[in-house]
Formats: sequence, C-alpha cells, structure tokens
Amino acid sequence: MARYRGPRLKKCRAVGTVLPGLTTRTTLDRPFPPGEHGAKRRRKPSDFKIRLIEKQKARFHFGVLEKQFQRYVRRASRMKGPSGHNLLLLLQSRLDNIVWRMGLAVTISAARQIVVHGHIEVNGKRVDRPSFFVQPGDVISVRERSANKSFLDETLSTTAGLARPTWIEFDPAKKTGKLISAPERGDLPFELNENAIIEFYSQKL
Repeated sequence: MARYRGPRLKKCRAVGTVLPGLTTRTTLDRPFPPGEHGAKRRRKPSDFKIRLIEKQKARFHFGVLEKQFQRYVRRASRMKGPSGHNLLLLLQSRLDNIVWRMGLAVTISAARQIVVHGHIEVNGKRVDRPSFFVQPGDVISVRERSANKSFLDETLSTTAGLARPTWIEFDPAKKTGKLISAPERGDLPFELNENAIIEFYSQKL
C-alpha cells in the first residue's frame, strides 16, 4: 500500500501543529503553512477548511490513507455512541499505534515497519498487519527471535522517560504489554476536534 514518504514537518506545518505519530520533533520552527506565501496567509479559515484540517491531522498522525480513513468513519458511524468518539477508539486501537504507545517505536511510521517485518505477536501469534484491531485483554509482545534486536533496545532507551497511557500495561524488560482497557480519548497526544471530522464526511459518505 502506498505511503507518504515526503518531508514530515511539511505535513505538520500544513495543519499547524506537531503530530507525534509522524515526527519526534516537539515544536515547529515555522508554525505556518509551507510555500512561498505560507507566512502571509492570515485570512480567517472557512468552516470547510477547519474540518479539513482536523481530518488531515488524524490521517497524518495515524498514517492512514484516505480510502481507509473513510472506512473507519463509516464503521464509527454504524457503532453505538458518538461517532467521533468511536472513530478515535478505532484509530487508537490499531496495532501500530499500540506498539508506538508502548514505546517500542519513536513514531507510528516506525511502529508500522516493526509490525510489517513480523517482529510483533498478539496473544502469542505473529501479526504483520498494522491495522490489526487490538482489544482489551490482548497481550502484545516482541517475538522471541526478535527480542534481542539492538534497534529495539535503543528505542526503549530513547522512550524510557516518556509517559505511557494508563490503558496500557508494559514491561520493558520482557518487551511485553497488555491492553488493559479501551483507549481513552483524553490520552490523545495532540489537539483534535473529532466531531469536525464526522461533519466533514457527513455529506460525502
């Protein structure tokens, strides 16, 4: 499946905020859209643009392509409860996001690569699908044959000081974690108006 491989900070500048799943940077040196006239654009954004930016934030952060993202929106709309909340639950329950939140990767893009290369098991079975839906009670671990990979130890050393969400239980020594409850909206590491995303698609799907 095609993935964006261009400048990541360019995407962050386009939506006006740092996206932790896309880059390890914590601030934007130039917090305005890229391009020759990016710094001069000061017009009040339309409602459509506001909704578009919120949608793009979620897409870029979680690394989901447009058609796949639309499927998540449709599924969230069919579930019981607020569609925006359901959408975030589905996105945050992706295996690549869980691997990232455990600290086994510095970005979701890196976590996706770890999963695709077959280094991760869920409940003792190898899973190489980044979009795999992790449910409460599932145990996520590094495969035994991959446990001694130096890049994993280096990453864990880098992410050791980062706070992990309360809904994940993780043992760095064993490189094993468990989803103890459904992901919480409050643990999303950047500002997002999920209801604007649902409004963006309300007349499109």
